[in-house]
Amino acid sequence: MFSRLSPLTARILAVNAMPLILLVVSILYFDGYQNRLVQNELDSMTKEARQFAAALGEGAVISSEDERDLLSPELAQSMLRRLMETTETRTRLYDIRGTLFSDSQHMPGHTHMVQSEILPPPGASTNHHLLECLENAIAWFRLNSWSKKYPSYKEETDPSSEDYMIVEHALDGDEDGEVWLMPNGHILLGVAVPVQRYKGVLGAVFLSRAGVKIEQAVMGVRIDIVRLFSLTLVLTILLSLYLARTIAKPLQQLSIAAEGLKSGQSAQMGALKLQSTLPDFSSRDDEIGDLSIALRAMVKALGERLHATENFAADVAHEIKNPLTSLHSAVETALKIKDPERQQKLMLVIADDVKRLDRLITDISQASRIEAELSRAKTKPIALERMLEMVVALYEPIDDTPKPNVVLETGKDVHAVIDGSETRLVQVFQNLIGNALSFSPTNGTVRVSLVTERGIARVSVADDGPGIPENKLEAVFERFYSERPEHEEFGKHSGLGLSIAKQIIEAHQGKITAHNIKDAAGTVKGALFVVELPLSKSE
Repeated sequence: MFSRLSPLTARILAVNAMPLILLVVSILYFDGYQNRLVQNELDSMTKEARQFAAALGEGAVISSEDERDLLSPELAQSMLRRLMETTETRTRLYDIRGTLFSDSQHMPGHTHMVQSEILPPPGASTNHHLLECLENAIAWFRLNSWSKKYPSYKEETDPSSEDYMIVEHALDGDEDGEVWLMPNGHILLGVAVPVQRYKGVLGAVFLSRAGVKIEQAVMGVRIDIVRLFSLTLVLTILLSLYLARTIAKPLQQLSIAAEGLKSGQSAQMGALKLQSTLPDFSSRDDEIGDLSIALRAMVKALGERLHATENFAADVAHEIKNPLTSLHSAVETALKIKDPERQQKLMLVIADDVKRLDRLITDISQASRIEAELSRAKTKPIALERMLEMVVALYEPIDDTPKPNVVLETGKDVHAVIDGSETRLVQVFQNLIGNALSFSPTNGTVRVSLVTERGIARVSVADDGPGIPENKLEAVFERFYSERPEHEEFGKHSGLGLSIAKQIIEAHQGKITAHNIKDAAGTVKGALFVVELPLSKSE
């Protein structure tokens, strides 16, 4: 299990357990079942009171001197004594004036049924104590709800009909019932019906009975509910913990692993730590598995980016060091020599080194910015054929200076539209054409061709130069790689052009490759650069 309860686990437990707890509390607090039992008991007592009243109206009535029907106390008590032998109900009889003249509780010879309690078996004291605590808790709920629902019962020392509203109603000829809350926390049920003879009300029978059986029945149901709730709550907690373990624990592990990767000493160490510390949940067919896959890919890409940044920084330092070393040496030498002619040559060297540094720093800055710019730039549809026509037109001869021709070759009905940054793609093709021109003889031709097939636009730039060494076809795209013509001035290129071109093309989800053009005999006749870009999906 967890070393500590995580916030997510706590929320899962709360969300799953709260509805169950509210449901049980509402069942314990709102007494629908008890109300039905109380009403059934009142109906039963009402029927019993009607029988008593009917019997009294027939057998306990005498005529007065003025020929009015009256209840006879002696006959009524005699009949009540016989009627009460088979019941635990307390029966009180009131005359028409509301005077109590018969109460079964105070009749000579009347005894109440002895109540017994089943004791727990030996060794069950612990369970009995738990059950007693549960019953006390349920009783608290019961008393709390009953105190708001039922009026309090008070036994008067000199009772009359005015002490009980239901007796007053019975003396008016109406049947009525009521439930009271006794001082000991139990309920008392009472009903009153009129004693009548020939529709004349002679008195009232008041039956009252403690609701012990109702309370026991309700208590049994509630205990069963609480037991079932306890079992359900335990299962809910276990299932919630299992659910939390399958969600919170993996997230916690991923979080700890990601936190640990922040302290990686290098990109390479970060990649190694990734393999050993980042948990792999890719086998899970859910959102956690998707998160694990995405996080591993993200951290791996970050490690590769950091590694590339370190390598780039090292390459930059190395490339800048060369012209700085040359510059430093030339300056020191110029300070020592006195020959003006030699000083002039050293000044030219210093100027070339400064230009070389400026060009190098400019290209390095562009290379470091380009990916960030492409990630933020909004792409737009580009008509590739029109863009190539514009680029090729830049190399049309403007004077009679001999130099290679640049021609554009496209197939019939070629309509290539791609999504991307036109400025950066123009930079790529200018770089490729510029390289081809620098390697081609003055009477040569640089051929730019465009074809489309299977959702791909393929642009080829071919020249008539010496080609590329076979073992350098991939190295030409590395940073600071330089393989220049012999007639070209040293330091004119930084070696970042093709690297930047590859960076731009890959940012457009494409690829660039270098090849050699060979004749049938295998002789190299020139170099060929091929750029493949995906066509726009809207086309």
